[in-house]
Amino acid sequence: MAHRFTIGVEEEFQIIDPSTGALKSHVSELIAASSPEVGEQIKPELHQSIVEMGTSVCENIEQVRAEIIRTRGELVRAADRVGLHVAAAGTHPFSNWIDQVISPGERYQLIVEELQQLARSLLIFGMHVHVAMPDKSTTIDLMNEARYFLPHLLALSTSSPFWMGRNTGLKSYRTAIFRRFPRTGVPDHFASWSDFENFVQLLINLNCIDNGKKIWWDVRPHPLFGTLEFRICDVTTKVEETVAIAGLVQAIVVKLHRLYQRNQGFRLYRRSLIDENKWRAARWGVDGKLVDFGKQKEVPMRELGLELLEFVDDVLDDLGSRKAVEYVKTILQDGTSADRQLRVFSQTGDLRAVVVNLVAETRAGVDLQAHSSLASASAGKSQAGH
Repeated sequence: MAHRFTIGVEEEFQIIDPSTGALKSHVSELIAASSPEVGEQIKPELHQSIVEMGTSVCENIEQVRAEIIRTRGELVRAADRVGLHVAAAGTHPFSNWIDQVISPGERYQLIVEELQQLARSLLIFGMHVHVAMPDKSTTIDLMNEARYFLPHLLALSTSSPFWMGRNTGLKSYRTAIFRRFPRTGVPDHFASWSDFENFVQLLINLNCIDNGKKIWWDVRPHPLFGTLEFRICDVTTKVEETVAIAGLVQAIVVKLHRLYQRNQGFRLYRRSLIDENKWRAARWGVDGKLVDFGKQKEVPMRELGLELLEFVDDVLDDLGSRKAVEYVKTILQDGTSADRQLRVFSQTGDLRAVVVNLVAETRAGVDLQAHSSLASASAGKSQAGH
């Protein structure tokens, strides 16, 4: 590959009070307790009960794995230092958005001023995967084609079955919450980069937005980084899930680029058709059926997931990501975080038990050996609170 499709991942985490399992608006304390090594990689979000961690730019998926383990480890240790926990899931099982404190700063105040209760109630946690692009024209062409795979990625990442103490019946209720925001969802396809640029400029000229960062599509050209940014996914609970989906995103982009170079473009589908599959993915996750629009029939997501792995198979070895992406088979077989949360709730009838399990799964696979005594003491505190 002449172009290096470097990759980066951003994850949004819940800040948890160990004694209650509820969200706690303590992002300032958490950031203050974090290691100087993470620097700008740890950031506040709109609500003070959310903290974002980002990897550095990674050459390959094994670097992503190392970065995810490192950044999650730093985050867990920082939380331990100030008597908190962190959890990775698309929504909190029972905390209410009304109880959350908005972060200070002009940027957040302007968002709340413009979007009002839509912003205040946006208590959701996502994962964004960035893949570096060779040029602007290619970015638009690959975005047009990659839209088809957005529902597949959502189905594999679902981690938000609960909302404010209720089982929503959806595997990704985060998707339904974010849909309320303007300029979200599956984008239209664009004829060219200039077509996209003209669209953004029109919105700016008409005072709809003041910059391109206020376009929050499920996949978008990032306005600053020169990447194609996939924003469709719930944040995934386990390290291996994050790494697998990030590797799959990169593989999809590279496979589409190879077809693009051979003038074998992937078929473009209407946004409304992709939206049908997105709804199915949010509702049923890997247990559901998506529509194969080429064959015009419903196909179980578990079958489509395996077909997707076959589609990208010929780029995995070149990318060095076969081992990472193979974990998608485990997700298809065993289910997602949403499925595990629902199982815990079915067994216990206790949403705090769901939170305890989320905290444990978020910590799993993270190197905490040097801090094991503190970690075990904190875990004991959680169990006592539960």
